[in-house]
Amino acid sequence: MRNVEPPTQVPANSHSRSTRHGDLTFPLLISKLYQSLQIPYQSSMTTTSTKEPEIITDKTQMRKWSRAMRSQGKTIGLVPTMGYLHEGHLSLIKESHKRTNVTVVSIYVNPGQFSPSEDLSTYPSDFHGDLLKLMAVPGGVDVVFHPHDLYDYNNNNVNKDMIDEKGGGVVSCLEERRAGHETWVRVEKLEKSLCGKSRPVFFRGVATVVAKLFHIVDPDFAVFGKKDYQQFRILQRMVRDLDFSVEVIGSEIKRDSDGLALSSRNVHLSLEEKEKALSVNRSLFRAKSNVEKGQVNCKELRDTVIQAISKAGGRIDYAEIVDQESLEAVEEIKSPVVFCIAAWFGKVRLVDNIEIDV
Repeated sequence: MRNVEPPTQVPANSHSRSTRHGDLTFPLLISKLYQSLQIPYQSSMTTTSTKEPEIITDKTQMRKWSRAMRSQGKTIGLVPTMGYLHEGHLSLIKESHKRTNVTVVSIYVNPGQFSPSEDLSTYPSDFHGDLLKLMAVPGGVDVVFHPHDLYDYNNNNVNKDMIDEKGGGVVSCLEERRAGHETWVRVEKLEKSLCGKSRPVFFRGVATVVAKLFHIVDPDFAVFGKKDYQQFRILQRMVRDLDFSVEVIGSEIKRDSDGLALSSRNVHLSLEEKEKALSVNRSLFRAKSNVEKGQVNCKELRDTVIQAISKAGGRIDYAEIVDQESLEAVEEIKSPVVFCIAAWFGKVRLVDNIEIDV
């Protein structure tokens, strides 16, 4: 890690801020957003409860901002998101505040992690609503990095013969769009199990776009939610193997009042499907309780959980008990494990997990 000073309050005039978004200054933009949502608006110039983030859409400008912060000895936190923010995302920002002077939230829906048959086109989006939520976070955020695209679409570089390993066509929406991008980051072993079995391009896309964000933003810390546990461990391993000077922090899962893990995709659940989906978190907590009472046979634990979710109307993708570090499946719990589940409810695929320390 870099030699940097401990977190201190960043002066309001510590750097030159560009608060324009299109043709609107930020206060005017927020005023219009409040009007569109029919919410009374009070300018942040007269209140201390909000903080106006700088909106950056250009990679070069993002690098310049980070270098300016670095020259002042500031520590930078990054919270990568795909937008449609919820309390889980906001908790990651609070985690960043504990370690850093300034926080960047990236909002970018990455086509490289979706296969053509997945839900890229229907992934929920509400950039204006996201800005309002970010301004309401105590301490706020300093920058919202909202790039139009992070990939090269120069047709002269297109690999028109790009096919997947089975010869079945393009492997991600990025190749489907004929992007001139050919360099990928793969964490070979960790990406093959769990979600990697049914989503073979997912972690390749995640690792690549996060590596790009690390190069552009140059953070000291990056915060990820543990709901996507496999992703968290893969990114930790990528950072270790490739000597990135950033520490990957895992933040605990944020749940709603019923215990359902918060996810942007939850918006697609009907009330009936949401009720059925509660079988996932309830089964996981019940399994942990059973382990604490002495049940350590993984097959028995898995069978009980699968039966409960299936009975509730869920369609299991996987239910695995794996080592917390290697993500290798275990037969008997003798060391710290994580119970990971992916299941379908209607057209929505949900993931959840629970760490079990013994």
